[in-house]
Amino acid sequence: MQTFYKISVHTSALAAGLLAMGAASGAIAATDANTYVGKAVKVGDGTGQVVVQADAAGNPTSIAISLTPDAVKGQPTELNKQSPEGGWAYALPMPADGPQTGYSEVMIDWNPQGHPPPHVYTVPHFDFHFYAISPDMVEQIKFTGPDDPAIKVSDPELIPPDYQVIPDTAIPMMGVHAIDMTAPELHGKPFTATFIYGYDNGKLIFLEPMVTQAFLETKPDETMPVKTPQHYSSPGYYPTSYSVRYDAGQDRYLVELGGLKSWK
Repeated sequence: MQTFYKISVHTSALAAGLLAMGAASGAIAATDANTYVGKAVKVGDGTGQVVVQADAAGNPTSIAISLTPDAVKGQPTELNKQSPEGGWAYALPMPADGPQTGYSEVMIDWNPQGHPPPHVYTVPHFDFHFYAISPDMVEQIKFTGPDDPAIKVSDPELIPPDYQVIPDTAIPMMGVHAIDMTAPELHGKPFTATFIYGYDNGKLIFLEPMVTQAFLETKPDETMPVKTPQHYSSPGYYPTSYSVRYDAGQDRYLVELGGLKSWK
């Protein structure tokens, strides 16, 4: 099957090894009672961790991936020979305390040569997968081919406006991807950041900002709207915007789901 995406594969062995290095340097601590911080994990030559912000009532308002500069710049330039797709995967746990967000973990996939389609996403970039199912369930995702019903999304209300599910993007231990067909990079503009939805067996299972290394290194401060479906497949807090920014005070890069709204 032709692959639209060339995305790194989630592997439990790699994730376990990375989590074992979670006490790496560069970790940040909670700044106030409404900030909850996940365990720091080695990412490239730096570290990454999940940061959840909550309001006074304890409801999450944002979920961010916080990366040290060496996590962005210090990534392998060669393909990962242990991954069928050549990418490098890093598993970030959610904070052990704090509010329930509906997400089980964040998988960062580093693509040193990007992935198809050519001349669109074939530049070095990160895929940030926010999973709404357990890691064990992610491990069980598999596809038998282009006629596999697991690739199809029969409920149109799970697909945001302007998005299209692309069957060729079905990746084992990940899911099938829906793309915003109005995204600038699909219409001749350079790819900097975009927002993807992911599915398996007709259920929405992950949200995915994709961000280029080059865009992060410009130290941006950009907040972009997220097109939302009419409903979701599981309870949780879902974004109406996402941000890609550099925090000079903490010398960190942040990729953040914002404007969270509860869905039950």
